[in-house]
Amino acid sequence: MTNQDNVQCLRIGDIAPDFTARSTAGPVSLSDYRGRWALLFSHPADFTPVCTSEFVALARAADRFAKMDTALLALSVDSLYSHFAWVRAIRDRFDVEVRFPIIEDPTLVIGRAYGMVAPEANDSSTVRTNFFIDPEGTIRAIACYPLNVGRSVNEMLRTLSALKAADETGNLAPEGWQPGDPMLVQPDPDIDAILSADTPTDWFLTEKVGK
Repeated sequence: MTNQDNVQCLRIGDIAPDFTARSTAGPVSLSDYRGRWALLFSHPADFTPVCTSEFVALARAADRFAKMDTALLALSVDSLYSHFAWVRAIRDRFDVEVRFPIIEDPTLVIGRAYGMVAPEANDSSTVRTNFFIDPEGTIRAIACYPLNVGRSVNEMLRTLSALKAADETGNLAPEGWQPGDPMLVQPDPDIDAILSADTPTDWFLTEKVGK
């Protein structure tokens, strides 16, 4: 068995591992956010260009996540004091304050628990992962990006909106779905429904306007 075989691999539908750690907003436990959505996202390091661009955009969109009752939780290997210095630099350069918690993970305990880094890794330079966690603590979506490609805040918001809409309506979010767009009806796996459909695709591809 290789070292890679021992890497924790979380999947959609798993319960997100709980943790307690220091952050720029004080001590944080993931379990504190049960009852609301949480977006846990890791970044490779403070004071890096792509990560800085992401955090400026996230800070500017923080009120949009708040309106969706979703907590933003950032994580990196850097120390708490590095986080504080970076937050200050972002404010002074871009006139925006990063108020959501930035969690320190210098021992990589959290990163390894979430499968963000290999057990033998000494740093998290390849980590750029999003975990969308529902109010019950279940991981509902995961997105990973390489070191040299930044994430889209609009796509984070779209994914969150789609997950919530699918839960609320029981319908499906098609490609590129945005809030207010028609959703798709769950297919009816019944032979009579299939044979009585007006067209060969109606039984599995029907739009649902509204709730």
